[in-house]
Amino acid sequence: MNRLILLVAGLALAGPAQLALASSQKLGEVQPQRSPEAVYDAVCGYCHGQNVGPVIRGRSLPPEATEYIVRHGQNAMPAFRPTEISPGELKALALWLQKSAADPKEKGQ
Repeated sequence: MNRLILLVAGLALAGPAQLALASSQKLGEVQPQRSPEAVYDAVCGYCHGQNVGPVIRGRSLPPEATEYIVRHGQNAMPAFRPTEISPGELKALALWLQKSAADPKEKGQ
């Protein structure tokens, strides 16, 4: 019971989006792996391609570099934990980014 209270309190401090996500999941429930496109749209595209961060699609970025930066952060970009982007999702995302074509609608720094 105390763990649940701490979890809810921590999520409330983290923000409404995390609280909504957590409330739709059961503790210990394994979530299905999202497609690279879904991860990009939900996590990366918010900044990359929207004049916040650099455009990363269409640049043939090495997957190892993408994986390292996602896990450790760089400059203003935060690090993303395995609970936010699973290891399998990250590997698929990094390979997808390496092969992705540039999106002419995206703008960056």
